[in-house]
Amino acid sequence: MPTAITRMNPTTLPDAGKVGYSQISIADPDRLAFVSGQVAWHRESGAVPGSLAEQTALVVENLKGALDALQATPNDIVQMRIYLTDLRPQTQDIAMPKILQFLDGAKPSLTGLGVAALAAPELELEMVVQVPV
Repeated sequence: MPTAITRMNPTTLPDAGKVGYSQISIADPDRLAFVSGQVAWHRESGAVPGSLAEQTALVVENLKGALDALQATPNDIVQMRIYLTDLRPQTQDIAMPKILQFLDGAKPSLTGLGVAALAAPELELEMVVQVPV
């Protein structure tokens, strides 16, 4: 059975815990799942919601589905990468509250990236998960 993920925010780095993530996550290498970037696609159709808020809600729903398939929880997430086509404080203010609500207090290592284009319009999120045994 994997041990708990160790989360660190060393005093030598900015305290990322204040905004909901950890600078460092240490996980046992037993079983790690690398979850592809989840986008705002419905399972049944390719229709993509128009607003970033709606897209974020659907991405979070897809992330929950991936965790359910792994029989994992947000506490098992080691690392997340968030890709936004329009990365600025205003778009982060739309996406991050829904993502932090999904994390439910878990604080994986997290990287936000601004990119030119994605498979879906504005947001994509991938994660590395320590698979419970």
